[in-house]
Amino acid sequence: MLAGEVELGHPSPESFQQELTSHQCVSFAELLVDCSQLESQLSTSVSTGMNMNKNEIKKEQPLKPSRSQTHPQNLSKHSSFNSPNQIQAQLFSAGPSASHKIAEHGRKMDKVESNLYKLSSSAFSDSCLDVGKDSYVEDSEHGTDEAQLIKAKVTIRKPEGMTKKEMKVTATPSLFFKDGKKRIDYILVYKKSSLQVEKRSTFERNLREEGLMLEREQSITNSDIMFVKIHCPWDTLCKYAERMNIRMPFRKKCYYTDWKNRTLNSLYRKTIQLRSWLPKNPMQLDKEALPDLEETDCYTAPFSRARMHHFTITNKDTFFNNSTRSRIVHHVLQRTKYEDGKTKMGINKLLNNGTYEASFPPHEGSYQSRHPIKTHGAKNHRHLLYKRWACWGMWYKYQPLDLIRRYFGEKIGLYFAWLGWYTGMLIPAAFVGLFVFLYGVFTMHSSQVSKEICQATEILMCPMCERSCMLQKLNESCIYAKVTHLFDNGGTVFFAIFMAIWATVFLEFWKRRRAVLTYDWDLIDWEEEEENVRPQFERKYAQVERVNPITGKPEPYQPFMDKLLRLMISILGIFLMISLVLTTVFAVVVYRLVAMEHFASFKWYFVKKYWQFATSGTGVCINFVIIMFLNVVYEKVAFFLTNLEQPRTELEWENSYALKMFLFQFVNLNSSIFYIAFFLGRFSGRPGKYNKLFDRWRLEECHPSGCLIDLCLQMSVIMVLKQTWNNFMELGYPLFHNWWTQHKIKRNEQVLKLPQWEKDWNLQPMNLHGLIDEYLEMVLQFGFVTIFVAAFPLAPLLALMNNIIEIRLDAYKFVTQWRRPLPARATNIGIWYGILEGIGVLAVITNAFVIAITSDYIPRFVYAFRYGPCKGQGYSQERCLKGYVNSSLSVFDLSELGPGHSGYCRYRDYRAPPWSSNPYELTLQFWHVLAARLAFIIVFEHLVFGIKSFIAYLIPDMPKDLSDRVRREKYLVQEMMYDAELEHLQKQRKCHGKHYHQEWP
Repeated sequence: MLAGEVELGHPSPESFQQELTSHQCVSFAELLVDCSQLESQLSTSVSTGMNMNKNEIKKEQPLKPSRSQTHPQNLSKHSSFNSPNQIQAQLFSAGPSASHKIAEHGRKMDKVESNLYKLSSSAFSDSCLDVGKDSYVEDSEHGTDEAQLIKAKVTIRKPEGMTKKEMKVTATPSLFFKDGKKRIDYILVYKKSSLQVEKRSTFERNLREEGLMLEREQSITNSDIMFVKIHCPWDTLCKYAERMNIRMPFRKKCYYTDWKNRTLNSLYRKTIQLRSWLPKNPMQLDKEALPDLEETDCYTAPFSRARMHHFTITNKDTFFNNSTRSRIVHHVLQRTKYEDGKTKMGINKLLNNGTYEASFPPHEGSYQSRHPIKTHGAKNHRHLLYKRWACWGMWYKYQPLDLIRRYFGEKIGLYFAWLGWYTGMLIPAAFVGLFVFLYGVFTMHSSQVSKEICQATEILMCPMCERSCMLQKLNESCIYAKVTHLFDNGGTVFFAIFMAIWATVFLEFWKRRRAVLTYDWDLIDWEEEEENVRPQFERKYAQVERVNPITGKPEPYQPFMDKLLRLMISILGIFLMISLVLTTVFAVVVYRLVAMEHFASFKWYFVKKYWQFATSGTGVCINFVIIMFLNVVYEKVAFFLTNLEQPRTELEWENSYALKMFLFQFVNLNSSIFYIAFFLGRFSGRPGKYNKLFDRWRLEECHPSGCLIDLCLQMSVIMVLKQTWNNFMELGYPLFHNWWTQHKIKRNEQVLKLPQWEKDWNLQPMNLHGLIDEYLEMVLQFGFVTIFVAAFPLAPLLALMNNIIEIRLDAYKFVTQWRRPLPARATNIGIWYGILEGIGVLAVITNAFVIAITSDYIPRFVYAFRYGPCKGQGYSQERCLKGYVNSSLSVFDLSELGPGHSGYCRYRDYRAPPWSSNPYELTLQFWHVLAARLAFIIVFEHLVFGIKSFIAYLIPDMPKDLSDRVRREKYLVQEMMYDAELEHLQKQRKCHGKHYHQEWP
């Protein structure tokens, strides 16, 4: 066919007479007559400069249906978002003399086709109408339309292999180009007032050269905003799918080799019958409300155009699903140049310099509907996710992980799978922690230590500050003693050991769960095949190349000395930031020392009486404000240091940035907690010889009932405030921003309905660093749950309550408040698993020190067995602790403070009385307690680490049946590829008339 030729054609109305009623046939016939008239006029108008070659008309052969369609069928019984298929688009340039008439007739054809489309979607729910005019419309930089109509083909027929239920599917017009046929795979947004016109024009021209189709459209609400809609045709999809090694289905799976299924088939049927009589699990999702999300029932292999005949291609429009199409377009955008030179490429660079304002894949329509989902079904996957996942009423339901994975990609799907698994594992931990706390509540009044403190009306405690503090009776600490018993009781050691084992079981079973998900989502071999070099790395080291030992292809290379230098600078920056954290903790400590003197002499009686609580409470709040402020600084510093290192791949960049953010925020959150747990009151000295900071401020002491209450207060306040603040910032800010945007739009009465891409543009973009912030929040929470859980057994319960809200909050945010993120792939949670394992090891050590040093468990244990009334008889009841409080307090002679002081006071320590031969020397009981503490730390750590290692050894990373299935399928894939290639070569020989022999060619 010569350049500039136009091919038009339409089928006769007789093909519809068997399916349509007489009234419907008349309507279609009238529209087809209009098509014929316009077609003949258009042929006449362009016949002077063109030749028609009927022999070059190509007819596409219908493909056989298969079970491996990647597009969900039967999303609902009434509506979906499938696009009209069986439409071909080819673009050429027509002669200048006919361009005006072509554009005019093209607009008339658009009107006719629009009537056809409306008629098919409203009047004929049982028919499938494919109408389209493939035209490439591109606006100029100033927004003028320049239509180039080259080839228009109107096709109306019933596709083969489509059922009656499937023919009720209608397309969403806002998800396609103006022709209603080419699906929008990606959106670029720019301002017409931007000065980067040349870069944008070059970039878009190069995108078209790469095979993408573009269409511009002006914003309805803002005349300065322009949208560039991107469509990736079939040939371009195939080309880049092959380059990216995307795995696609090619042969139906065979389960006849699974002998377990055959053997246990009858038992399985009986189990199903038994379950049908049992009550339904309320947490289970309603299967009837969800579509069949089994994306493929076929074996997969990396896509290859040379072996395209191996793959099961039912429909070219749905062979690559929406997530895959978006990933391919993003891959092209990342590697397309906008200026001459190796370093001038990538959409990220254009976003940074203001050439484009945003880039994102579009959502699949609205998440709301006027009709109930139970009666009318879901409009699209986004609507289904909102109703069955993001609604707060679904808080007790399992998550639809397959649907999440299909819509948002495997990476986000794995995050929600991990979050759901973590939340589920918190349930037993929360119950055990609540049991330990309730045990403390029920035994609070019967505790021997609490009784002795509350009844000690004659014991005077030494002043705890220099100027304003007075002698106080020990029984004034009765409330503190009872509260301390809630967290420091007989169940503390058991709970610490339980949580250490729980952390190991959680991680080991998550590995098994991850293995099942990666198999179901076809990610077993993805990591080795699809890891790509970052465009920033390519630009930086484009002049230095070396051959990749794996692929054998040249690629940019970072010299060792350059990498080492950048790494050393990054490490130095990390230490500087950690030093800044420790400096802020020191500042808070100084505040506590200064504040306790002022609160002890405060005018208000309540503050003066509970000055220690006021000092600790205000110190915690100030520390929290500093923590949240420094988190903002750390984020920018970590981003700068990570870019300075120049990681080779996106995975390396994410791991490096995540590690820095974790180190910064972990030290920031827990440094003050470590100070209270292990340093508060340990170096304060004794009465008459107190240690002072800068020879001015006396170091802070623990309360007479111990330091554990301060640790509990610090943990609970920081944990609750941080989780509340994070939830507010994650949802509150996007909600307010989106509400304000919608409010401004609604004030314009002329705006009736916005297209989907403009609705998405008005939403908030996803966090700059993707899922790193989401993972970081949960991993830091995991540290609170495990590291100091011996001091705060209610931490798992608070975490469980927060996570139940967090799952639905994140779901609501992803579905309704954020633009659709790029559907990325991943096989695991990345570096976060290693960080979780490190936290599990640190938790064993810190809990051992908390029990041995911070709590009074070891001193009580030593007293009961060595000094109490049950000495030599073994610890059996609370009566063995009789006299423990008096034994743990030393005596000080107040006359040593100078004139005006007389009598004796008591303080917490194991020292000789002033009337002994060696006054104020450490007693033998102190050394017994110290030895018992060190022995407990060693025994506890070795015992728990041994149990953890044994459990990790017993639990394999992958279930045995899954491991066998994976190996079996790899073998079958090789055999099937061999058979398929042999079959293909045999057909080729027969077509060429060659003799065929029973042998491999």
